[in-house]
Amino acid sequence: MAGVGNAATRRLQMKDPRVLVAGAGAMGCLFGGLLAERGLRVTLLMRSEERASAIRERGLRIVGEGGDRSVPIHVATTPRSVVPADLVLVQCKAHATREVSRSVAPLMAPGAVAVSVQNGLGNEEIMVEAMGPGAVLGGLTSLGATLDAPGVVRNYAALPTLIGEMSGGLSQRAEALAALLTEHGLPTEASASILTEKWRKLMLNVAMSATSGLTGLTIGGVASLPPLALIARRAMDEAAAVAQAWGIDLPRETRYRVFDGIVGSGAARNKTSMRRDIEAGRPSEVEAIYGSVIERGRSKSVPTPTLEALAALMLGLERARDEA
Repeated sequence: MAGVGNAATRRLQMKDPRVLVAGAGAMGCLFGGLLAERGLRVTLLMRSEERASAIRERGLRIVGEGGDRSVPIHVATTPRSVVPADLVLVQCKAHATREVSRSVAPLMAPGAVAVSVQNGLGNEEIMVEAMGPGAVLGGLTSLGATLDAPGVVRNYAALPTLIGEMSGGLSQRAEALAALLTEHGLPTEASASILTEKWRKLMLNVAMSATSGLTGLTIGGVASLPPLALIARRAMDEAAAVAQAWGIDLPRETRYRVFDGIVGSGAARNKTSMRRDIEAGRPSEVEAIYGSVIERGRSKSVPTPTLEALAALMLGLERARDEA
């Protein structure tokens, strides 16, 4: 492990490492665009030929936070056209993690590192199956993005990103990666407790994802409607109880502070990715966000009735949409 970590640190400290964004939807395009804008060699790997063609012809247009601009960036729709990467950012939907991990593992240069920047729990474990235990870091971001049109990504706010070792503790490669991303326009910190941080973000996901997904409200709309905000807080409390059973302490005042801080922030205007998935006719991440917590709760005999209700309603909404 130490040898792998040292090799990764050296690669990340190179003058011009290659970056592959695997699963370049809205968040992947935003990450890749910000890094390419500051000079990194970035490839966006995406499924949509329409989006890829628009970026090839006009560059990736970033709008919103930071101003409107167009960023030249390499884009691919198949792994065959991707050169080996020193850093892989996995940003696909959670249900595609296994497929994406298997397809990009051969594209990782010796000593390369891959980071999950995804919603929910369990993505890193799936990545390890394809990439090996020494190649995977955990990550999360508070950034929000949407695709306004093919080749156009909207950045909602300048918010931080965290990365770290899933086993805990600070490592040289995590610190080197955080420095690299920060230097190239994506403010990032290395965390000594990334698993706790992922649970902390999950609190906001379980509060907002289904409540926004079911109602069509923005994040701020959910937080500012008292009856709905009450349901969202109950979801957070249940998820925190599950986390506690797994040895992770998330005090109520801490998680509520994040929830209450949404109102009036730039992120308040954003719909959750779960709502955007419903509107676009895509499968949502209900299993990764809600199912992962419910399953962990059952294994520790922790009741999660609010989470189960929200998950069931989301699954019903998806089925009704698909059968319409």
